[in-house]
Amino acid sequence: MKKFIGVLLMCSASLALNSAYGHGAPSPSHGGIVQAVGETWLELVVKGGTVELYVEDDGEPMDSAGLSGQLTIVNGAGKTEFALKPAGGNKLEAKGALAAKGAKVIALLVLADKKTKVPATFLIK
Repeated sequence: MKKFIGVLLMCSASLALNSAYGHGAPSPSHGGIVQAVGETWLELVVKGGTVELYVEDDGEPMDSAGLSGQLTIVNGAGKTEFALKPAGGNKLEAKGALAAKGAKVIALLVLADKKTKVPATFLIK
């Protein structure tokens, strides 16, 4: 009986510990579109003539200082490119960027080490 209780206790502990290490699913925090690229989560938010990109590392906000990138917006046959610049917190902005419904937005984020690049594609609905 003691052996059975010991095995039951070990199984219960392993199940409890396993759930603690699971990664969560990305969900929008700012009402945008979320893409997960490895452990980097990108949320694209279109606000009038500005496109915002929020960056998280496995759900934790990543400081945008030192980050940079480029945003390419494809509307029909035309495409325009904008620089992504840090805007405080975990946000980068591309001012003057217009992304209408049906547009494809391609973000290329360059991390602070200046070597790691994180690409993501968003479809504006």
